[in-house]
Amino acid sequence: MSESWKRWQDWATVVLGVLLFVTPFAFGAALGSVVAWTAYVGGVLLVIAGLWSLSTPGAQFAEWAEVVIGVLLFIAPWVLGFSVLTAMAWSAWVAGILAVVLAGSVLLAHRGRQAMAV
Repeated sequence: MSESWKRWQDWATVVLGVLLFVTPFAFGAALGSVVAWTAYVGGVLLVIAGLWSLSTPGAQFAEWAEVVIGVLLFIAPWVLGFSVLTAMAWSAWVAGILAVVLAGSVLLAHRGRQAMAV
């Protein structure tokens, strides 16, 4: 319990989710468009996964969920057809990559601790 709410990677994921959520407002994307909904849903999912990971640092499922969300965000501009909207596409790509890197660093650190314990 002493480790909960302390991992900087999880806090960074929460901030990343909030930033992704506000990007449609910052870049002027139409509120009901696919690109806006991608940012809203992706941002909310990153915030939820980050808070979940913060509250239960031993549960690796939250970190794997962040990896999946990151991969989905990265491929969303091509799959959903907004790769030509440069600012919004780049925000999805960057958020996706950062989510995978942040969650991956926690998973690799956890794996390293398990290997050292054995």
